Amino acid sequence: MGRRTYGVLSPFVGGDYYGTIIAGANQAAVSAGDRLLALQTLDPGSYNADRSGVPDYRRPVAWEHLAGVIVLAGAVHEAYAESAQAVGIPVVTVGHEMDGCSAVFADNSGGVRAAVDHLLEHGHRRIAFVGHLAHFDIRERREGYESALLEFGLIPPPDLLLDAGDNHESGGELVAERLAGARPPVTAVVCGTDRNAMGVIRRLTELGHRVPEEIAVVGFDDLAGAMYMKPSLSTVRQPSDLIGAAAVALLAELTGQPDPQRTVRRVPTSFVRRDSCGCPPSGLPVTEDLTRYLFGQVVSLQETLNVQHELGIDLLGAHDNDPREMAWLKRTTAFAGCLGLWRDGTVPVLDAELRVEGEYPAGHELTGSTMPASRFPPPELFDLADGAAGDAVFVVPVRSATRDWGLLAAVGHIQEATPPGSEMMNQSGALLAAALDRNAMVAALREQEEQLRDAALHDALTGLPNRVLLADRMRQAGLRAARRAGHRFAVLLLDLNGFKAVNDSLGHAAGDVLLIEVAGRLTGLLRESDTVARLGGDEFVVLLDGLPADGAEELVRDTIATRLTEPYAIDGGRVTVGVSIGVALSRDGSDPDSLLREADAAMYRAKLASKAGSSSGSSRPSTR
Repeated sequence: MGRRTYGVLSPFVGGDYYGTIIAGANQAAVSAGDRLLALQTLDPGSYNADRSGVPDYRRPVAWEHLAGVIVLAGAVHEAYAESAQAVGIPVVTVGHEMDGCSAVFADNSGGVRAAVDHLLEHGHRRIAFVGHLAHFDIRERREGYESALLEFGLIPPPDLLLDAGDNHESGGELVAERLAGARPPVTAVVCGTDRNAMGVIRRLTELGHRVPEEIAVVGFDDLAGAMYMKPSLSTVRQPSDLIGAAAVALLAELTGQPDPQRTVRRVPTSFVRRDSCGCPPSGLPVTEDLTRYLFGQVVSLQETLNVQHELGIDLLGAHDNDPREMAWLKRTTAFAGCLGLWRDGTVPVLDAELRVEGEYPAGHELTGSTMPASRFPPPELFDLADGAAGDAVFVVPVRSATRDWGLLAAVGHIQEATPPGSEMMNQSGALLAAALDRNAMVAALREQEEQLRDAALHDALTGLPNRVLLADRMRQAGLRAARRAGHRFAVLLLDLNGFKAVNDSLGHAAGDVLLIEVAGRLTGLLRESDTVARLGGDEFVVLLDGLPADGAEELVRDTIATRLTEPYAIDGGRVTVGVSIGVALSRDGSDPDSLLREADAAMYRAKLASKAGSSSGSSRPSTR
């Protein structure tokens, strides 16, 4: 059948729960000659899957690559699985049920029954259950608790069935006070997860209760840290790696079947006796291999802290590095990746188009390529992952509270030791989204600053320089004249004759159109080195910087007068106006204000001459 790619949809793509399942699935896929793609569905930066709720993940990311999909609990809504199956992609759920989907479960009920039976052997009768009952697998664990009590002849007490609200330490701490205050006293508690149990033990200890002497505690999961607590945590071991492997094996069976039947597989669990259930302490198992393993975990933790520190500086530090270029990825544990951003900043379509904005390392010629979300990530990334060494391709959303940017793909080692949400991909996606947000904000502020500066220096109606910018241009012209022998400039002040008649007869909107037309004609007549400015009303100024010959200003004046008095087409009619122009030539030591006053006086003389019928005036205004 060729090499198949299986996708794992997970709230997080690493951690001591999700990461272990993904690692087991990856190992099983690689052993069969296939490969794995891990897709995070929660927004980057989320830190608690239970508190975040099921994400609104709808895009068919990588569907063109996938031969099947594994959906972990809390990853997507049921409609997503239905859509995948509708296009021929088989779906296997892990730890929860979806209509029409095959599923893999740990033997939740059997493992908890064994734990409760053990507590009953210790003589406990007031046994509580704590767990986040919104999850299917936790409800199965509660059923195992209830069935074990019933088989022993005890009715499960409703007041000792406590919902933790999440699967983490915080949920255990939340219900610990109710356990401590129960009357008659609770002597033992079974928790739906090890993290719930750790929170229960921590809070009970703070309240002055001894575990297990006063209250025995049992967890579920057998996390790596359970053994090293004090007291060490008795727990139910669910082999998450075998669960992931079973999901891949089931997908392989379903792939290619036209109408596969729903199949459910159960992976055995086992009770692990330690100190917190009341068994005699057995001490820590100290071996050379274990010591080396623990030292490796410490080194890995140090590396993770260094990665997060350097990543934060690289993405959010005070520098001009563009996060789109992906050079920051070298700071992480990933060794390859690319960034795809939604084209044009709009993402209304589910299978929207992505443009690869950056890649690391360079050389695969991915940057600039485009593809729909269903084809992302580029297939070149899969060839870089050494699945046998525990590598996989990961995809996380790049999304902030204000904007959905796109998708980040990376190739790296599956992280199994960190708490869920603390893995590199989740941190990278969050910091990258923040960096893109910041860069967009800075660009917007710069654009706004430029607009404000432009508005302060230009006339709002015509876009011409205003009095402030004109004064600066005249000052610069004066400095050039002072430095260069023979450099001269001229100032022409223009006043339209008959502009008020246009406003009165056709309205101010027509008058505005006329002023814009005048500005356009003036600009078209002059050199790039010259300046046309509007002082206000119907007054304009022309700065001729660098006169090529004596009398050049008079030639320009006459050309302007001829061009501006040609008819204008406004509101379907023809409008003509006159113009009076005053000219002032630069002299040694002349300042801008004095030149403008001189040009203004010359303009009024020209206006008076025009009224007297002088040819230096301009044509009589009229509207038709």
